[in-house]
Amino acid sequence: MPTHTTPDLAAAAGTTVADSAAIPNVNADTVTPFVRQATPHTYLMCRPDYFTVTYKINPWMDPAIPTDTAKALAQWQSLYDTYIALGHTVELIDQIDGLPDMVYSANGGFVIDNIAYGASFTHAERQAEGPAYMRWFADHGFRVVEPENVNEGEGDFMLVGDTILAGTGFRSASNSHEEVARIYGREVVTLNLVNPNFYHLDTAIAVLNESAGQAPDAATIAYLPSAFDAASRAELERRYPDAILVSEADAAVLGLNSISDGYNVVIAARAVGFEAQLRERGYNPIGVDLSELLLGGGGVKCCTLELRR
Repeated sequence: MPTHTTPDLAAAAGTTVADSAAIPNVNADTVTPFVRQATPHTYLMCRPDYFTVTYKINPWMDPAIPTDTAKALAQWQSLYDTYIALGHTVELIDQIDGLPDMVYSANGGFVIDNIAYGASFTHAERQAEGPAYMRWFADHGFRVVEPENVNEGEGDFMLVGDTILAGTGFRSASNSHEEVARIYGREVVTLNLVNPNFYHLDTAIAVLNESAGQAPDAATIAYLPSAFDAASRAELERRYPDAILVSEADAAVLGLNSISDGYNVVIAARAVGFEAQLRERGYNPIGVDLSELLLGGGGVKCCTLELRR
């Protein structure tokens, strides 16, 4: 099993065997070894050709701090290259001048079964992104559903097995959760975010295994408990008793804003505690530096929209 944050990515595209010794609090005599399988995914990304921070709509943004577009592009390219090396397919949408946050493609919609539920942004500065992404979806063969309610796409919607976890409290309206349930015919679980630093669900939860139940340890998600209200924490504890609980320090560098293919987990390079936790559970963490894009409030997941056809 690889032991570094920057392993041989070609080898990482395969599988690993994890046993009970890698799973805390599990009796080795009662657990059958299992294989974590890396599954190819298709992602939509947007080059940050016009990235900058000229307004403040989240706690991470400060227009007084200079941004370096060339550095943002280089870091974004590293993330793109990582996905390609892992065997994933990456499609691209062109960034529109004047929409610097369009690089955070996860917010552009939510796609399951070739149905693209469009985004309707909370802040005026991002509202033009919704129609731009919906045009791209339509042009690429997806059935587009225009939203009736405010929502920010995969920023607040996460698929785990047949269940959709849905965040509210800062950006997406809770009635968008009912809309998503109707569109996809799946259970939607509302989770209330209470910490403004974690204003999207994808900053507070990482989906490690979208095919819930594939592995017997049930380490399907990782999350930051303090990002949620008491009722939401209780629901997460009930549904995912073996979830990885991430520290405040790792969450503060958007360590949870990550992408997993079931084995390889692309995370913020500075989230070293989360990296160790993932290794203990048989995952293969790969650290990527997106520090420049963090100035806009985004990380690995924010830059990555999954296209489920």
